[in-house]
Amino acid sequence: MSAQAPVTFLTQDAYDRLVAELEYLTTTGREEIAKRIEAAREEGDLKENGGYHAAKDEQGKQEARIRTLQQLLKNAKVGEAPESNGVVESGTVITAIIAGGEEVFLLGSREIAAGSELDVYSEQSPLGAAILGLKEGDKTSYTAPNGKEIPVEIVKVETYNGQ
Repeated sequence: MSAQAPVTFLTQDAYDRLVAELEYLTTTGREEIAKRIEAAREEGDLKENGGYHAAKDEQGKQEARIRTLQQLLKNAKVGEAPESNGVVESGTVITAIIAGGEEVFLLGSREIAAGSELDVYSEQSPLGAAILGLKEGDKTSYTAPNGKEIPVEIVKVETYNGQ
């Protein structure tokens, strides 16, 4: 039994931007890479052809981005940010005291915060998983990748307004 892919909240603007990026990558982007690979191939010996290897590497990265976008858009919930009811959920802006210092961040996908100054934490990150569903005033802790236990207190939960 495979795990269900997480649903990602996206604003309409973010969704439209990602659809446009996917459209570009699967058409013009693929054509440009194919032309660069063909031009480099015509230069001769592929073992020592830096342009060919660079184009092939770029092609691999582009195809990985295409797969990421396809998966993200397939599992996206498009609309306005969920109205904050003081509960930590995807698409909310959290003010929290983490290890003694106050931080403000968005819980969700980096894709919805493109162009924003906010730090973004995924719901699957150690911090995101620990605070999901908590309310203002709740305290918890999570285990950082280095094994340290990090205390967290939720100060404020707000609706994300795209800024």
